Amino acid sequence: MKAVRFAEYGGPEVLELTEVAEPHAGPGRIRIAVRAAGINPHDWRSREGQFQRIRPIQLPAGVGQDASGVVDEVGDGVTDLEVGEAVFGRGANTYAEFAVLSSWARLPEGLTFAEAAGYPSVVETALRLIRMVGIQPGQTLLVSGAAGGVGSAVLQIARDRGIKVIGTAGPANQDYVRGLGAVATIYGTGWVERVRRLGRVDAALDLNGTGVIRGLLDLTGDPEKVITIADLEAPMLGIRFAGVGGSMPEALAEAVDLISREKLRIPVDRSYPLAAAAAAHADSQAGHTRGRRVLLV
Repeated sequence: MKAVRFAEYGGPEVLELTEVAEPHAGPGRIRIAVRAAGINPHDWRSREGQFQRIRPIQLPAGVGQDASGVVDEVGDGVTDLEVGEAVFGRGANTYAEFAVLSSWARLPEGLTFAEAAGYPSVVETALRLIRMVGIQPGQTLLVSGAAGGVGSAVLQIARDRGIKVIGTAGPANQDYVRGLGAVATIYGTGWVERVRRLGRVDAALDLNGTGVIRGLLDLTGDPEKVITIADLEAPMLGIRFAGVGGSMPEALAEAVDLISREKLRIPVDRSYPLAAAAAAHADSQAGHTRGRRVLLV
């Protein structure tokens, strides 16, 4: 089968579309014929070797965690699915024609494969961040980098829970952020004062790591009320870096519920063919995403 792999750490140019052996579904796993794969910052950070000290990988390695597709193998112990069903979920090496998933849910009605591939990691991350930061209904959450995939999920989940959100984003994404139920303001010089004029901030999330941590700390007054998923230096200020650790099955179940109730919808900002994974990574690293980017297989 065709799959995207890299044989050395580096920039997007190290990604290659190559022929590899097909994976197979072991116990408690399923294999899908991939229709689309979600592009996450974790993917290009892994490609760059940012995690090699804490989670070393053997090269050459595949890429990708999120995907949607059609079940074509069911491992021992899996009783909730049959071959031929449409699913989305998380697994490993999903930038490929076939991939093995460890967590999955049936595709909700009305959701395309391209859309579904963008949900798993961002919804799990959004749910975990909201839980970790301890924000309550009626309080105000500040989200820095509100227009991306995780931000899009946070804004909608928070709105469903009765939490007010202030979202910072670029000028082109102000209407998008407002459309998701948040109060929008522009990042850049003077952003702290712009936010302060909008009212009290009870907790804050940094989703893009653009040097905003000190400002978020100033606005909340408490490092326990600020969490980042992007600034690796934040722990030096006593601010938690949220890596991995949430329950993907629970996140997928909540995603299905929210989608079914029409409370969550994350648009696909741009899609790419599998052979253009390098371009997709370059675009992802450049930022300014509105919603999600996905590879189509």
